[in-house]
Amino acid sequence: MFKCPNCQSKDIGKIGINQYYCWNCFIELSVTKGLIHTHQVEEDGTLSSLDDLFEEEDRRFTS
Repeated sequence: MFKCPNCQSKDIGKIGINQYYCWNCFIELSVTKGLIHTHQVEEDGTLSSLDDLFEEEDRRFTS
């Protein structure tokens, strides 16, 4: 498992194939080609990218 790049919590649940949810800061995470993509879930259910808030190095996923 990995840590949330936003809050560093390990309280992450799996919600789909390569899709996760941080129960500490309530953001959705997905992993593609070893890179964690972060999204905020909006009120209407759409996702807004938060990737620009983090350095690419901080979003690398190594198992």
